[in-house]
Amino acid sequence: MYHDLRKRALAVRSDPTMGKSGTILIAGKTGRLARDLVEAADRWGINITALGRPDLDVQDRDSIARVLAAQTPCAVINAAGQVIMDDAERDPARAFAINCDGAGYLAAAAASAGIPFVHLSSDYVFDGAKGTPYREDDACAPLSVYGRSKAAGEEAVLDAHADAVVVRTSWVYGPHGTNFLTSMLRLAEMQDVVRVVGDQSGTPTAGPELADALLEMIRQVLAQPGEPRSGIYHLAGAGETTWFGFAEAIFSGWARRGHRVPAVQAISAADWRSLARRPSDSRLDCSKIAGTFGITLADWTESLERCLDDLAERHRHPRNAAQARGR
Repeated sequence: MYHDLRKRALAVRSDPTMGKSGTILIAGKTGRLARDLVEAADRWGINITALGRPDLDVQDRDSIARVLAAQTPCAVINAAGQVIMDDAERDPARAFAINCDGAGYLAAAAASAGIPFVHLSSDYVFDGAKGTPYREDDACAPLSVYGRSKAAGEEAVLDAHADAVVVRTSWVYGPHGTNFLTSMLRLAEMQDVVRVVGDQSGTPTAGPELADALLEMIRQVLAQPGEPRSGIYHLAGAGETTWFGFAEAIFSGWARRGHRVPAVQAISAADWRSLARRPSDSRLDCSKIAGTFGITLADWTESLERCLDDLAERHRHPRNAAQARGR
C-alpha cells in the first residue's frame, strides 16, 4: 500500500485540478506529524500551510477565525495537540483545553466554512483489556488524562462538524521531533543497556506514511464531496509488536547500517516510572478505512526499514536528503 500511495502522489502531481483545489491548512507547525505532512504535501504537489502559535492558537476562537478568513483553505487537518502524556497528568486542564476544546473550536470553524475537517486521535482512548484489535465502535475507556482528553476531543469534533473525519492512530514515529524511534537512537549513543517495556502490545505507525494516507483521504473527500465518509476510522501500520520488540527492531536495523547500538532489556510496565497509565494492548482493526478509502499501511517492519534508510541518509547528507524529499 505504501507504493500505491506514492503512485497516487505522482498522479496528483500530474493532475492540475488537484493543485487548483486550494490550500490545506494544518493546525500545528512544529509537531512531528505536521512536519511529515509538509514533506508529504511537497511530494504530492499540494499547497499546504502549517500554522501554530502565535499565528494559530486552537484555544482561541478569534485566532481560528482570523486564520481561516486569511487562508481560505479547502480543508483542515488538526495535527495540533498536547501529546506528552505525563504533562497531561500534571495539567489536565491544559490537556483538555487543547485536545478537546481546541479541537472542537477548529471543527466548528471548518463546518461554518463548509470545508472538510480531519482530526487526529489516539489508540489510547481504549483501556487495552479487549484482547483483540479494537474496532471503531468499541467503547472508549481511557486510562490516562491524555486518553480522556482525546476521547472527549473526538466527541467535540463530531458534534461540531457533521461531516468530520476522526482518525485514530497508534505509536506514531518518524524522523522528526521526539518520538520512540528518535529517543532510542539518542539512547544508543549514550547507554550500553536500554530498558524497554515488554508487556504492552500495539502497532508502530510511520509518520511519513500516515501523512501520505491523510492527504489521500483529503483528496478523495474533495474529489467526491457527496460521498458519505464522515465518522471515526482506525489507521495504523500492519502487524503488531511490543515496545521491546520495536526497540529490538530499531537497534537491529541501525546496527546493519553501521551504527553503534546498545543491548535491550525487557521490563514490565509496572517497572517503568510514568505518571500516565497506558493500555496493555492497543492494537487497532483498520478494515473500515480499507473498505471506505482503499487505504492500508504497510507492515510496521517494512515501514521501519524505510524510515531508518531515511534517517541514515539524513545523517550522511542532510542537505541532499532534504532536496531528495522535495522531488
